Amino acid sequence: MEQRPPLPPFDKAAAVIKVRKAEDAWNMREPERVAGAYTSDSQWRNRSAFLTGREAIVVFLTAKWQREQDYRLIKELWAHDGNRIAVRFAYEWHDEKGQWFRAYGNENWAFDENGLMSHRHASINDLAIKETDRLFHWEQGPRPDDHPGLSDLGL
Repeated sequence: MEQRPPLPPFDKAAAVIKVRKAEDAWNMREPERVAGAYTSDSQWRNRSAFLTGREAIVVFLTAKWQREQDYRLIKELWAHDGNRIAVRFAYEWHDEKGQWFRAYGNENWAFDENGLMSHRHASINDLAIKETDRLFHWEQGPRPDDHPGLSDLGL
């Protein structure tokens, strides 16, 4: 069986690790890698998009990261219980015209017994920002351990 530790039920330490692993994977912007953390029949609600399965996730993320350029994401644990985790997050990106945005959101996650995410419900709002107002400054890839998190940044 394919497993993605840590496995539920989650204590706080395991939930924090699970959230950081998800953040790191999304910051790599590799749709197939990200989709591998979900069950083959995972159900998503992302804004107004409703998806089912890894193939749909790959298609969705490929289009997302073509549109959302120079994407940088920070996730933070909000709550956990059993096989569920709630996170809040913010990410920065710019469009093809160079307009920067900061997106704010919340996600509710449910996992199967193997630590694969079976459900992801995301609510997200975008705010146009000036490039000089950006707060997420690191090279593409995982956020460096010494970069402030959301609470540290006052977000």
